[in-house]
Order: sequence, then C-alpha cells, then structure tokens
Amino acid sequence: MTSSYDLIVIGAGALGTFHAYHAAKAGKRVLLLEKDRYPIGATVRNFGQAVPSGLAGRWFDYGRRSLEIYRDIQQETDISVRQNGTIYIASDVDEWTLANELHDRYQQIGYVSELWTKAQCLAKYPTLKPDYVVGGIYFPQEMSVEPEQMIHRLIAFVQQKYGVDYRPGSVVVDAQSTASGATVTLSNRQQFQADRVIICSGHEVRLLFPEVLAQAGLVVSKLQMLLAEPVAGLDLPGNILTGLTIRRYESFQECPSYERISVNTPEHLAELKKWGIHILFKQATDGSIIVGDSHEYAEATQAEDLGYHTQDFINDLMLAEARRIVTFPLTVRKTWAGFYSQTKNEIFEHSIDSNIHIVTGIGGKGMSSGAGYTEHNIQQWLK
Repeated sequence: MTSSYDLIVIGAGALGTFHAYHAAKAGKRVLLLEKDRYPIGATVRNFGQAVPSGLAGRWFDYGRRSLEIYRDIQQETDISVRQNGTIYIASDVDEWTLANELHDRYQQIGYVSELWTKAQCLAKYPTLKPDYVVGGIYFPQEMSVEPEQMIHRLIAFVQQKYGVDYRPGSVVVDAQSTASGATVTLSNRQQFQADRVIICSGHEVRLLFPEVLAQAGLVVSKLQMLLAEPVAGLDLPGNILTGLTIRRYESFQECPSYERISVNTPEHLAELKKWGIHILFKQATDGSIIVGDSHEYAEATQAEDLGYHTQDFINDLMLAEARRIVTFPLTVRKTWAGFYSQTKNEIFEHSIDSNIHIVTGIGGKGMSSGAGYTEHNIQQWLK
C-alpha cells in the first residue's frame, strides 16, 4: 500500500529539512527522505555561521529572516544556536574602506553594524596579532551553530513538534507525476505518494533527473577545512572573518570601491586567492576551533575530478595565513573536504511539472539564508 502525504522532500540537509519544517508548521503532512543513515553533506561540513552580512540582494533578506527563524526555534528547543555576532577584521586600508562602505549601506537599511577601531578589536579578541588589524566591522545580531549537531536536532524537532515522517537510509530512484500528484520510488521498490515533491539533492546529480541536472550549469565547490585543538583559556566568541573574506563576500562586492580594490590584490595574497582561500575562525562549544577554507571547482557532472583527498599544501597555506592573524597555537586535530553545488544564477530552481520541483545549487549561502529562502518557497506553494 502506498503511503500518502501533502509534501515529500528528498534530501535532509539544511535546504530540505527547512522546507519540511515550514510545510509541516503550516499544517501539511510531510515525508522527509534521506539517502544516507544521517546527513553527511555540506550541512555538517561547514563553519556553522549564519552571516547575512556577507550576502547580497534577496539572499541578504532571506538571511535576515533566517536569523529570526533560528531564534524562534532555539527558544523552543536547543538546536545549538548562539547569538555571539560576527566580526570582519580588516588588515589594510583597502579592506577598511570596504568595511566603512558596507557599514554606511547597512545603516541606510537598518541592519545593525558597528565599526570597531583597532583597539576595540584587540580588546575583544586579544589573541589577534596587532600588526594584522586595522579595524573591524561587527554585527551583534548574527549567529553560529554547531554544524555537526544542528541538523540532527532540527530533524528531531520537526518530527516531535510537527509530525514530520523522517526516513533515513531511503534512496529515491524515481519520481513520477500522477493524476493526483506524484509518486516516488525507493531503491527497495517502496513507494510514496504526495501532492508535491521537492528535491534538494545537494551535489548529487545522477540519481534523479540526471538529464536536467546535467544541463543546469551546476558547479561543485570543494572546500578544505581544519579543526584545531582547544587552547586553555582561549575565548573566541562569534564568527571571526578576516581580510580575505572582505575581498570575497558578495556584500562587499556591492560597495563603491570594490571594483577598484579587486584588481589590486596584494602580492602576498595572490597564492591564497588562486586557491580560493579566505580565513575564518569559529570556536566550537568544546573549545576546538574550525579554521578554513579553500575553494576548488569542477562541473557537477565531473565532480570526481576534485578528488576525495585533502591536499597538505592547501592546508599549509591556510595555516600560515591563520598564524599571521592570531597568536594562539593551531594544533590540527583533523582535516576534511566539504562539497557543495552552486550556479551562476544564485540557485537552481526547476519544475519538472506542477508537482515535482528541484531546488539545489544554493552554494555557500545555505546556512545563512536557507531557513528564510525555504519559508518563501513554501509560502509561494501555499498561496
């Protein structure tokens, strides 16, 4: 017998699970299917930083709303959200110029930001190297989560609070429209029926509608990241982003001086820029410190070419730059590679028909903006 739902979501990463959350909260019967025993993709391999300040266009608006959603859920159950803010540390005059211009822009639209002097940055973060710091721009409302905990706690919450039917280890091999909606078929031939299906498959492009995804312009980004051992007495609250981040993130690219500054990368940053490296720090609740990251790219249909390994010389580049920024010891506990899909068109949204929809390729914006974006998607469906 085929079980029936209002919505089936395929993929239980942040994008899929937040779709399930918003639909179930609106009273819909939701089935959430995950091919692995638990999510192991981009959602658990990132910094766990919710930083709308780095986003542009509608993604900033989704990010701003995401902060409210995170706050609302955290008030009901602990999904590891902490509101400790975000600081971008400018290391030279150009980066400080961009920080000032972004501050001016956010003042105009009512998004709280504070310009910090070098002395203020060092007072808050005394392990920053003084010769690195020119100043900073701080966003007190921004948040962080524990990436290896958040999604599991969120899934448990949507099950317990809203009755989402979550089925891990469910590999969907087919999705077909029917007269009354859509039917999905698992690898074990079990079938489920729903009015609508949303596919949030991350960088998996071969299981469902491979011919569509092959033409989607999707690119996979491979990121290398490190986890450093806790340091006694070290307190690094919030999300700490640095000069290379200012030179990279979309919000700074909208600043008046960005075009001039972007063509004049300092020579000592050229090799880092070649590998898409910018340095971020995020201290976990156990005191360990996530450090990263780098970016390598391949077409989604050729993602294997990126390799499953991490490259020591990239890790060494990141560690050398990190040690140029902070004074505390960085003793590596483990390293890993993360993968996410992205597209030049911000995200890949495609309707197979009125019943089956693909949503993927959100890039590095998922943790910061996914909660708000998926709310908008579900609201459009419910209209």
